Amino acid sequence: MTAEANPVSVQIIHSETRTDASSRFREWLQQLVSRQGSDLLLVPHAPPAIRIEGALEAIGERALSGNEIESAVLPVMAAHAREEYRLSGIADSSYRVDGIGRFRINLHRERGRAAATVRALPSAIPRIEDLHLPAGVGALAKLRRGLVIIGGATGSGKSTTLAALVNEINRNDARHIVTIEDPIEYEHVHDRSLIEQVEIGIDAPDFPTALRAALRQAPDVIVVGEMRDPETARIALSAAETGHLVFTTLHTTDAASTVSRIADSFPQERQHSVRAEMAMALAAMLTQTLLPRRNGGRVPAAELLIVGYGARQHIRKNALQHLHQEITITRKQGSFTMEESLAQLVFQQELSREEAMTRALHPDDLDTVLKAKGF
Repeated sequence: MTAEANPVSVQIIHSETRTDASSRFREWLQQLVSRQGSDLLLVPHAPPAIRIEGALEAIGERALSGNEIESAVLPVMAAHAREEYRLSGIADSSYRVDGIGRFRINLHRERGRAAATVRALPSAIPRIEDLHLPAGVGALAKLRRGLVIIGGATGSGKSTTLAALVNEINRNDARHIVTIEDPIEYEHVHDRSLIEQVEIGIDAPDFPTALRAALRQAPDVIVVGEMRDPETARIALSAAETGHLVFTTLHTTDAASTVSRIADSFPQERQHSVRAEMAMALAAMLTQTLLPRRNGGRVPAAELLIVGYGARQHIRKNALQHLHQEITITRKQGSFTMEESLAQLVFQQELSREEAMTRALHPDDLDTVLKAKGF
């Protein structure tokens, strides 16, 4: 088998090749930042490309090989990430370039060849009001306990919303906040709160170990970058039940899929008890997406369920199809549907009616609201 086809091979890079590759990689990152792109995509048999406002643009004419991608990216990754890549063929790492910025790197394999996605990490943490999310999202920063889950697809702005909520707490409340991330995306500075940021692979070996340690550090707020495994979910649920405010993210599209995703990660015999724990621990479930704005750029739409008595009963009984109606019932507590969010964007002429309809979870509901307003 050739080195190009071996899923866990790491090439031995000569110093001259390493220098050239590192120089090219730096140039790509410079273009990513100067053109205000969000991601650099390095895929074998294609030229480098950057994502700008959701669209991909090539930044070179020559296609790259997997070996070239590996030679450019692997040397700049943290030591633990290089070892993880050697063992499994997949690794994440943060990377800082003086004068350019900070980045999150994912190096992986596809069809036996190296490929990479590099996300530009903003240097400034946005305020929650600057994200143009529906009114009410900022109130999540005022919660005192419980589990808050932010759902959405990759690139939907989950991490940015999470960082903005932490920033809101930091500016307004004297609390002890511990974040656990892989890698750290936004760097917080102490304000009214004290913030400790734990990076997996550097400060702790994995999420469960870091989360157990965090519980011994007298935190008021715990941020788990992503609930990747049942053990992390179990500890996070326990922390929320015992009085901590816990924020985390999941790749889900609504409240029902969020509950299912967590429960289904456990063995079947444990799922009933896990749903019972979730019914007690959950405080809110926010799901969001980024949509193309009519005049350029992107705009967020979101759905928020503030978990009350009715939602807890539905979660406990696994009657998740009723969670959507609980959003309407708890509107006075701050809940809102995706359809309400989309309709507001149409009313503000930020989003076309056609685009809104394709993104609605319940298109008939959205159609009724829009027709009532003459859209």
